[in-house]
Amino acid sequence: MRIMVQKFGGTSVATKDRMRQVLGKVRAGLTDGRKIIAVLSARAGETNALLKLAHEWSETPDPAETDQLISTGEQVSAALFSMLLKDEGITARSFTGQQIGILTDDVYGKARIKEIDTERILAAFAEYDVLVVAGFQGITGDGRVTTLGRGGSDTSAVALAAAAKAELCEIYTDVEGVFTTDPNLCGNARKLDRISYDEMLELASMGAKVLEIRSVEFAKKYKVSVLVRSTFSDAPGTLVTQEDRSMEHVMVSGIAYDKDQARITLRSVPDKPGVAASIFGHLAEAGLSVDMIVQNPSRDGVTDMNFTVSRKDVKRALDIMEKVREQVGGLDILHETTVAKVSAVGVGMRNHSGVAAKTFAALQKENINIIMISTSEIKISCIIEEKYTELAVRALHDAFGLDNNSYMEAQ
Repeated sequence: MRIMVQKFGGTSVATKDRMRQVLGKVRAGLTDGRKIIAVLSARAGETNALLKLAHEWSETPDPAETDQLISTGEQVSAALFSMLLKDEGITARSFTGQQIGILTDDVYGKARIKEIDTERILAAFAEYDVLVVAGFQGITGDGRVTTLGRGGSDTSAVALAAAAKAELCEIYTDVEGVFTTDPNLCGNARKLDRISYDEMLELASMGAKVLEIRSVEFAKKYKVSVLVRSTFSDAPGTLVTQEDRSMEHVMVSGIAYDKDQARITLRSVPDKPGVAASIFGHLAEAGLSVDMIVQNPSRDGVTDMNFTVSRKDVKRALDIMEKVREQVGGLDILHETTVAKVSAVGVGMRNHSGVAAKTFAALQKENINIIMISTSEIKISCIIEEKYTELAVRALHDAFGLDNNSYMEAQ
């Protein structure tokens, strides 16, 4: 059995007319005897409306009840789309996450998929050509509805593709693929034909909004080929796939940015074993994710510890740091929320030098000060003042020649 998964985002299913465009994509996918799993998001704005409703009813909405509520947005999309398919003579049935057998843990609001009942999928295909699945949701072992977090429909789609051993997972959105950077900031940004899983993971984690990071992790783990396409055009899109040798000829594939950054500094803490463990252990216990970490050189037995967190977590992080300071010592706690992160990403960095130097020189040329630096084997990230974000993105994009259709090849 040949199976394809197609996922459609909120803007793609926002209205009846747009759902008819989606219907055309599904019909095209059914050629050559394929079966289709169509994964749908809630219609644009519906999840936010449901969250607003929850906060109107309760000052602190129960997480389990919130998931029960907001999961209905995807169910509405799936049911309505199934009606359109049936009216067109296509055999279809809508399914919730529970009905299709998506089992998750019980972390409400950002649950993780534990397994998918493949037998349910195959049994349903014995009767239907299209399975329309409500994305973004699953079920716990004791029968409670969960949601997978923002962008969770991407994760649903890739996980279903892995479970069903699909030929391809198409992610339809309102952009034509993965670009070298945000086209809204850089007019000469170019669509990529192909990108490796590792590069896409880095771009997603650095702020690129095209794919949800957990969906890329699933795709890499299970070797699912993912094609990012636009619902509203016939452009070929961008294939997210396994790395090959040709990709290593490109020094940098893309520039990402993230304005959801805040820097916290714990000044003059003792420079001795156990202090860093205490600081970041308390943050981990509170469920706070830390991005960059920089420890200043020791002076007179003390040092400054700098790290970044999401802006929404600043207050909680500061409260934790105050407790840590009382335990381990330290002069004071500073924070700033007017910073952003810009990143250059490319698998070619593994085998070629000069990327860091070119990155720093491009920012220096525009008189942009670098506050913090973080690197991996395929990424260089810099924390800068937020007001220079757009300028930094354009400067790096130009420095690496990413507007050139043949890429800037490593020398």
